[in-house]
Amino acid sequence: MISSDRLLDLIQTTPEIDLLLRSSFGFDIHRKHNGDGLRLASGAPLEVIAGEFAGGAYFLCAEENGRRPVVFASSEGEGGLLADDLADALEIIIGLEWRDCLSFSGGGDVEVMQVSAQHLERSRGKYNPDIDNEAARVAAALSLRIVPVTDLVIRLQAAASKTEPDYVVADDDGQAFDPPFGEHVEPRHGGWRR
Repeated sequence: MISSDRLLDLIQTTPEIDLLLRSSFGFDIHRKHNGDGLRLASGAPLEVIAGEFAGGAYFLCAEENGRRPVVFASSEGEGGLLADDLADALEIIIGLEWRDCLSFSGGGDVEVMQVSAQHLERSRGKYNPDIDNEAARVAAALSLRIVPVTDLVIRLQAAASKTEPDYVVADDDGQAFDPPFGEHVEPRHGGWRR
């Protein structure tokens, strides 16, 4: 298993991979200010490792059993556990429209998430026809696996389900973020489109 520090170093020292992660997958190691002032509700600190264009941030938690869990907090006040370590988180980030998959999860129902993921996968390829090649380049450079979408959904749902009580994100005032699962099963206006 490749360490979080090693992965972050590889991203930092490989400009092409840094650019792909930033532009195609919303993981920008240069936006660490996005998570200023956030911590776990338990009071445990979070280490900001990246931000994304909409103001959200990715964090490493304290080490547990040789791994550092990854938490995401959106600028809209949702947050929670993304994966048990950075390698797993990056596999989800490059392989799945994970934020929308959580938004359209019917409250965390893995079957609803699988349906949402299939619709999102089609639109992902439509808006960026080269996305699979970009994901493969990132995976090869960082020694990650290309994991089938159905497996990524299972991993994402399992991780997000473990958000409470240990991975609840809070702001400076102690206000807890909302859980990562949205209640919707599909977009409101017109549903999923082909």
